[in-house]
Amino acid sequence: MATTSSGLRPAQRAERQRITQQQQGLSHGGNSLTRSLNNGQQSIRSKDTKPPPSSSSRRSVTPTSRSHSRDFDDDNDPGRVRVAVRLRPKNAGDLLSDADFADCVELQPELKRLKLRKNNWSSESYKFDEVFTETASQKRLYEVVAKPVVESVLSGYNGTVMAYGQTGTGKTFTLGRLGKDVASERGIMVRALEDIVGNISIASDTVEVSYLQLYMESIQDLLAPEKTNIHINEDPKTGEVSLPGAVTVKIRDLDHFLELLQIGEANRHASNTKLNTESSRSHAILMVSIRRSVPEKVQDDISSQDKKTKSNLPVVRKSKLLIVDLAGSERLDKSGSEGLLLEEAKFINLSLTSLGKCINALAENSPHIPTRDSKLTRLLRDSFGGSARTSLIITIGPSSRHHAETTSTIMFGQRAMKIVNVVKLKEEFDYESLCRKLDTQVDHLTAEIDRQQKLRESDKYDLEKQLQDCQDSFHETRKNLVTRSEFLEKENIRLELDMKDILAELNCQKDHNSLMQDKIADLEMCLKQSKQHQLENSTYQKVLGDTTQMYEKKIAELIKQLEVERARSESAEEQLDAMKKLSGDLQKLIQQHEMENSKYQKALADTTQMYEKKIMELTKQLEYEHTRFEGAQEQLDLVNKLLTDYKNSMQEQEEISELRLKLQEMHQLYESTVNELQSLKAEFKDQIQEKETIIEELYAVKEKLSAEEKQRKTIEHELVKLKKGAPEGDKDFEDKKSYMKENIREISVFGTSASLNKSGPLRETQSAQRATIAKICEEVGIQKIIQLLTSEDSDVQIHAVKVIANLAAEDVNQEKIVEEGGLDALLTMLRLSQNATILRVASGAIANLAMNEMNQGLIMSRGGAQLLAKTASKTDDPQTLRMVAGALANLCGNEILHTMLKEDEGIKALLGMVRSGNSDVIAQVARGMANFAKCESRAIVQGNRKGRSLLMEDGALEWLMANCNTASASTRRHIELALCHLAQNEDNAKDFTSSGGLQELQRISMESSREDIRNLAKKMLKSNTVFQGEMGSVWQ
Repeated sequence: MATTSSGLRPAQRAERQRITQQQQGLSHGGNSLTRSLNNGQQSIRSKDTKPPPSSSSRRSVTPTSRSHSRDFDDDNDPGRVRVAVRLRPKNAGDLLSDADFADCVELQPELKRLKLRKNNWSSESYKFDEVFTETASQKRLYEVVAKPVVESVLSGYNGTVMAYGQTGTGKTFTLGRLGKDVASERGIMVRALEDIVGNISIASDTVEVSYLQLYMESIQDLLAPEKTNIHINEDPKTGEVSLPGAVTVKIRDLDHFLELLQIGEANRHASNTKLNTESSRSHAILMVSIRRSVPEKVQDDISSQDKKTKSNLPVVRKSKLLIVDLAGSERLDKSGSEGLLLEEAKFINLSLTSLGKCINALAENSPHIPTRDSKLTRLLRDSFGGSARTSLIITIGPSSRHHAETTSTIMFGQRAMKIVNVVKLKEEFDYESLCRKLDTQVDHLTAEIDRQQKLRESDKYDLEKQLQDCQDSFHETRKNLVTRSEFLEKENIRLELDMKDILAELNCQKDHNSLMQDKIADLEMCLKQSKQHQLENSTYQKVLGDTTQMYEKKIAELIKQLEVERARSESAEEQLDAMKKLSGDLQKLIQQHEMENSKYQKALADTTQMYEKKIMELTKQLEYEHTRFEGAQEQLDLVNKLLTDYKNSMQEQEEISELRLKLQEMHQLYESTVNELQSLKAEFKDQIQEKETIIEELYAVKEKLSAEEKQRKTIEHELVKLKKGAPEGDKDFEDKKSYMKENIREISVFGTSASLNKSGPLRETQSAQRATIAKICEEVGIQKIIQLLTSEDSDVQIHAVKVIANLAAEDVNQEKIVEEGGLDALLTMLRLSQNATILRVASGAIANLAMNEMNQGLIMSRGGAQLLAKTASKTDDPQTLRMVAGALANLCGNEILHTMLKEDEGIKALLGMVRSGNSDVIAQVARGMANFAKCESRAIVQGNRKGRSLLMEDGALEWLMANCNTASASTRRHIELALCHLAQNEDNAKDFTSSGGLQELQRISMESSREDIRNLAKKMLKSNTVFQGEMGSVWQ
């Protein structure tokens, strides 16, 4: 907050001069809050007021009134901030000073409006949610303004009741009045707790309170005054603000709360000023946390609405009520504050100004809300623009002397009415009560698991015995299958030889058929010749008819013979069917295959002999017919030789056609027989393939088992190589390049300058170790090495993290390590491991990764600074502390991360590590301070940052001053650089002059061992006006 204060001083002086020129009687101590709100009032008037009247209307003495309020259409919106105005009765001072003047305000409670008189002729009207006159009771004000908020808090919503106004207008009376003697004067705090205690169940619900004050931008506990400067904690996910260092007291009853409230009021800062005899010098904040169990009926309604949730877990509602009594704004010329009161007034006005800026930004829907300008705005973050239901009470006085303060207060309330919060119900499951129920079930299940474990062991023994029996039977079956396959192979060879013999016989039959086809072709030629004599034989048709009848009889006899042959062919087909059946039996009964095959061959031979006999008979018939044809030819020669030839040719044509049909039928039978033989052969091959498939499956099982055994051996071999190849020294994983960069840049990186003087043999050893690690990385792969970080074996984890640390020392490996999840694995090891070596090496690996700017952002976003701080707090090992300090020092070199590093207590942890007294640790701390200070000064020079250094709050300047004469040259150089860069910020000049830093800066400018540091110190002394004023004319 010192940054904001120092940055506003020039603007304050300019504004004071302007007010002095425009208004007589006002001193130079004007209130910054009043000016801010007046400026805002002018901007609103420029938008809402009517055009200025003409000159004639100005001269009119008729009073005029202008309205600056708007009719809110969202009056029924529970999220809008409700604003009520309360007028304080006149006191003795008002009656004495304003005897001749009228009041500056006029209230219209029935219209909920307030008129602010500018003069006797004109006034401005404003509308509020409620308007209370000076006679309004405390009870009515509570029921109208605060009770709806209390009821919503009891229903599970957050709520805020706040009082704002000029000092001495009755804010503390409205909120914090105890009313011991007169119960009707009780304030909102007492009445709210009375309602809360009366509406909860003591058995199942809890009410806890914290009572704080914000005094001079320092949060103090009113119930425990020894606790000062309490830290504000903000949840990065939900944005919820909490104060973990504040005392929380569980309320038993209303009397207990009254005792606590009385203790808090006694510890609150208050002073006597001209405007108020008991002026509050701090903002008081009462935090009431309520935890209520949801009734079963409501819980059933909730579970019925949520179809996805099927469990009957108990539900609780958590809510928070803030009652804020703001310190009153005041003009210094009217309050007469001096000395400490003046400083208190500055901080009060500064925090109220920040609150006014936030209200303005929210009312104007600004994209940026400056909630971090003050601790007050951070605490009220949920009240304005958050999820709380907020009621604001603005208190004003009737006196015309304070017209400007009254106007600014009214405009503050008008802007607050434009803010709409998003009210949210906070419910969660009551896991605490559920945990107690589950404990008993866990005990029961543990006993059941033990019983089941014993049963599994007995079942496992039985299964192992059965498995052994199955393996024995499998080996026996395998032997039988091998024997049977050998027998089938021999049988297959014999059948193939038989098939070759059958095919040779069939080829001979095919040759014989081809000869018959040649004879038929000759007969066809004769038929063609007989057609040529057809015309010449017309005279002999009658004789031809007789001859034809004779041949028809012969044809009928031949047809009968063909029918007999057909019957024989059918019997052959039946025999083929029997052969098919025999082939089916061959598949089922392989042992009878030889017998069935012999039967089939015999049947095939009989069929072949039968067809040969048929062919011979047909040949004889042809010869017989040919002989008869020759006799007929001789008889016909007597009639006409040509006619006889014709008749003989016709008879031969018919016989040839019939023989052709018979041959075709025999050929078809031959082909069907060949097809059957081929099908039998195919079936036999299928059986052989099935046998080969079974053998292949057995081989596959063997190969799978052997592959698994090889994989297991390979993993064991890689593990052995990692154990042998990984460097064993604690310092081998440090980044070697970081020491070289120390001579190039002023901001050194992780390492110490002593490594520059390492001997040649040591560098050769390191080169050999790097080569070994690179070879391991090529053979195993970074991904597998990162996977070993999660091993249950601590030795494996140690070797793996050492390899990763050495790989992280090279820039080319860092991106690959982060992509494969190495950074997450290292952070997990810091979070979970208790092994000192693992913590040391993992911290060193993170330090190497932190040299990369992109990795720095990833480390901070994943909570790396918090983990490093926790690691530093739970170890005293100097080497581990050196690694952690190196990592934090590298993070200090990124100006973007300074605020996060401060909030994660990284700076505090860095300074805390000097407790070890180790020179290497102190060197890393000094380097981190130099990095932080240099980046901060660079940002200030570039205009990216203003205000006091973040290092000042954690006592970094005192430590630098105490160690500026250390024996280590490197450490001393970093400390001198840090002091020079801190001195470059003019906002740190006050700290330097008060702590003796100016004298140390003078000593550095003359006695530093480095010329560049001496020149930098001289430059800082000459450029800072505060330093020049302190030193007088030393440099003149």
